[in-house]
Amino acid sequence: MPSSTSSSDRLGEVPDRYARQTAADRPGVAQPVPLRPVPAQPWGRILIGAVLLLALLVAGWEEYWRAYGVRPSIANTYGLWAIQRRRIDAGEGDATVLLGASRLYFDIQLPVWERLDGRRPIQLSFEGTSPLKAVEDLAADPEFTGRVLIAVEPDLFFSGYEYRAGVIRYALKESPSQRIGQWLSMRLIEPYWAFDDPDYALQTVLARQPWPARPELRSSIRVRKLAETEADRNTHLWDKVDTDPEYRALARRIWLQEFVPSDDGPSPAEALKVEKEQIERMAKAVAQLRARGVKVLFVRMPSAGPFLEYEERNFPRARTWDALLAATGVAGIHFEDYPELQGYNLPEWSHVAHNQADRLTAALYGIIQRDFWGPKAAD
Repeated sequence: MPSSTSSSDRLGEVPDRYARQTAADRPGVAQPVPLRPVPAQPWGRILIGAVLLLALLVAGWEEYWRAYGVRPSIANTYGLWAIQRRRIDAGEGDATVLLGASRLYFDIQLPVWERLDGRRPIQLSFEGTSPLKAVEDLAADPEFTGRVLIAVEPDLFFSGYEYRAGVIRYALKESPSQRIGQWLSMRLIEPYWAFDDPDYALQTVLARQPWPARPELRSSIRVRKLAETEADRNTHLWDKVDTDPEYRALARRIWLQEFVPSDDGPSPAEALKVEKEQIERMAKAVAQLRARGVKVLFVRMPSAGPFLEYEERNFPRARTWDALLAATGVAGIHFEDYPELQGYNLPEWSHVAHNQADRLTAALYGIIQRDFWGPKAAD
């Protein structure tokens, strides 16, 4: 008697067409892997239900962050920076370029500068990193013959902190697919979806939950969203930092933890060595720029409170700022020397509030034109 006869066949029952089949049910067929036919389902309605559920979840996530105060803005990616960097080699080599970290990036408003100057500057600052690599990049580019305003944030520049230095290589090696991805994101996603902000991506939100930490690790809070950016990298401090006391306190708490000396930080002798190296590198790059006729000017943007105290304690002006100007032979604008650059609201001690950034931009531009780059400025 054939061994492949199923129990249902022996009992005269109708076989279950969706029952799991084995090799014993398929005599003479070399297919040892079990098979189970897929039952007929209302796949169209299932698909519609899944799409509706996804839309509901996305809408809920979007509404949650909008209620928190998040608005659609453009992410400050390497690709966004590269778009502005390419302007120099595409015919704008005589433009004014802004190079610095977050203070020059957040505080200077490009529309105000354009209204006063007649031309929109190229914003190549990048938050959280020294501008030195970018200055060296411009110095090596013969297409650039314009003017460059270099902002010095002491804790970033003189420590040699080059967190975003990879942007230079990215701009040189950016692939067509990366350019297309940046273009599509800027036009189809980022202008419309608040939750697309990198600070509120699901994986980011999950990562900063108060998970149990290993005892030997020093816990710290990562820097949170501070600014809103537009497609041409015009940026301003997020209003929530100024108007929400709880969020402002969080931003300040994050800065305070950075002011505590780290056990694995450099020794005083090592820190001094790095300071001198940064000044020497900047002097070399500035010399290259000036030899090509480029106008160079340094600026020290405002800071306040514990942040300013930290900077004065660890990077005293005479040892750092004054030494930089002396080594480069370039003039500089220090906010402490100009009443027009003082008295602003800096909610978290490091960046000017959005509603005062236009006034600061106009004040800084006025000083530059009056004393350094204007037709009546002394040579």
